[in-house]
Amino acid sequence: MLIDTHCHLYDEAFDGDREDAVRRAVDAGVGMMLLPDIDSGSTPRLEALQRTHPECFRSMAGLHPTSVKENFEEELAHVHSRLTLKSIQENTIVAVGEIGMDLYWDRTYEEQQREALRRQMVWAEEVDLPVCLHIRKAHNEVFGLLREMNRPRYRGVMHCFGGSVQEAWRAVEMGFHLGIGGVVTFKNATMAEVVKAVPLERVLMETDAPYLSPVPHRGQRNESAYIPLIAQKIAELREISIEEVEEVTTASAKELFGL
Repeated sequence: MLIDTHCHLYDEAFDGDREDAVRRAVDAGVGMMLLPDIDSGSTPRLEALQRTHPECFRSMAGLHPTSVKENFEEELAHVHSRLTLKSIQENTIVAVGEIGMDLYWDRTYEEQQREALRRQMVWAEEVDLPVCLHIRKAHNEVFGLLREMNRPRYRGVMHCFGGSVQEAWRAVEMGFHLGIGGVVTFKNATMAEVVKAVPLERVLMETDAPYLSPVPHRGQRNESAYIPLIAQKIAELREISIEEVEEVTTASAKELFGL
């Protein structure tokens, strides 16, 4: 079984053929898909998809950094309400995410993003769940916050990892896995060097569907059925079999998320 550790199949981009997209993923061998949350507006759609296909989906609870605005305290309260003992015991929520910092567009809410990330990291510890980190143009800021929190080791994944080989090793040494998606198939992708450098056991496969489709679908809507294309590229880069990539990454995902 392959696992897409990060996808948004509840997104409006799939409103026309969501059931077909789920079927294509299962037919491609992707038997489990993890759904990160964005904010209180996305939660109902996420939960509806999970109810429809409980065998295929597990979810996360978190406030995405680009949704951190003036009302971020209300949004954090919503996240906290989802992190109930019942949801965790029933294994419907398997991580806190996606959370992090995104300074790509502007820094208006940088301090609020930092506080939201810190608080959700603490909650993840309290409920013993891994975190799913979204980091865009903010690696120094996030690594700085992690150093301030001063934990001996962290548990989670840096989703859609876009840092350097040096930053990848820093993440791995802190305890994180690296989420590798369609970008690794792009020409001249620095991600290729990261994939070759870090231990395969620290690599997780993801699509971030509907975004960042792998070649040959680049520029089109992404979907979970394309996970085998990512596995194939990782195998080529590491000069190993695709079966080994699938076996190791699936085992790592199961262990990290308790699947």
